[in-house]
Amino acid sequence: MNHFFDKGWAVFSPEEAVLDWVHHARKDALRAINDPALAEWHQCEGTWFVGLDVLNNDRQGRVAGSAALSGAAVDFVSLHCGDWPELHKAQVSGVFPGYPRPRTGETEAGFRYRVKRDAAHVDGIIGKGDPKRRFVEEPHAFILGLPLTEADQQAAPLVVWEGSHKLMRAALRQAMETSDGAELGAVDVTEAYQQARREVFESCARVVVHGPPGSAILVHRLALHGVAPWAQGAMAEPEGRLIAYFRPPMPGGVQQWLNAP
Repeated sequence: MNHFFDKGWAVFSPEEAVLDWVHHARKDALRAINDPALAEWHQCEGTWFVGLDVLNNDRQGRVAGSAALSGAAVDFVSLHCGDWPELHKAQVSGVFPGYPRPRTGETEAGFRYRVKRDAAHVDGIIGKGDPKRRFVEEPHAFILGLPLTEADQQAAPLVVWEGSHKLMRAALRQAMETSDGAELGAVDVTEAYQQARREVFESCARVVVHGPPGSAILVHRLALHGVAPWAQGAMAEPEGRLIAYFRPPMPGGVQQWLNAP
């Protein structure tokens, strides 16, 4: 997996321990998707379940009677991305045939970006206000995705722009170095982020990152990534394309988020 820090992503082959975790986590994910109290997470006219923090796992990743989360991806993170952290409740990202449709409150320009550019973004860079300005408010240590269902590669897959984390790091560093000593989380990175995205689209390969249940997908915290449309004729299990995502906070905040490998 030495290519992770070069490409910004890696897929770890299926393992029995992860597959056993998926067996338990899937049950709880379906509970969340069908819970009326979580109906607000059904977006894009019912084609996307956003599902932030809805999986009932504990800080070791145990869910619905499973063992603690383990496997090669956990070992890799522990060796190369800092100590394995205590985990937050995972996101359950559910996508269904017909995605994307307009999200509630989404502008025409925003929807075009979702369709044509996969709603590409760097996690943790949050837009605020009107007009929208962007700040690094949620610096994550890494993005770990665990597929919960079988799905074709064309069924609204995760897409990553290879090497984009390097361009993003350079642009954001420059923006923060010229911020006159402001707290890093308060630095307006709007222009730097938008220019870096344009450079990424022009120079980085867009790749589909896909795996079956039992595999693990690791994405660099600074990588530009998104969700592709559900292609006509693409197949998945009746429950849709479901992935559980963990994005633990970076213990050293924005400074470490920007400068760690």
